[in-house]
Amino acid sequence: MQKNLWLVCLCLIASACAPATPLDPSSATVEQVIDGDTIEIRIGEKIESIRLIGIDTPETKHPTKPVQCFGPEASQFMHELLPEGTTVRLERDVEARDRYGRLLLYVYRMPDNLFVNYELAAQGYADTLSIEPNIMHRSDFSRAVAQARTNKLGLWKACR
Repeated sequence: MQKNLWLVCLCLIASACAPATPLDPSSATVEQVIDGDTIEIRIGEKIESIRLIGIDTPETKHPTKPVQCFGPEASQFMHELLPEGTTVRLERDVEARDRYGRLLLYVYRMPDNLFVNYELAAQGYADTLSIEPNIMHRSDFSRAVAQARTNKLGLWKACR
């Protein structure tokens, strides 16, 4: 009996610590772009606010901050990457939501599987924002931002 209880505990711990889990990709579509790192998507009949994990674009809609350098360009680039109606594949990390109730996700544009979070970093529209425990792609984003800085892409040319 004690051995079985031990196995059940191990299984529960393993599932709680499991790596990123894809969400249902067949019904996720972009409703609207809020700014460079926030979008709204439709999953089935529900609309959810999504904050892209691991990156941070300059502000355009913050209630207490002015529009930041390269913020409008980052928002425009997000509009180009994910126009309304675009189908996306979603992947979560450890924590599902932030303190504002937004889903925290990695977003992939379908059908070409473009990793949107990474693309924003690589093209110079975002810096890294690493908040544990959601750090699965931290090193990828750090390398992408470092290369964008070196090549003076996007905000690294316009704002520094």
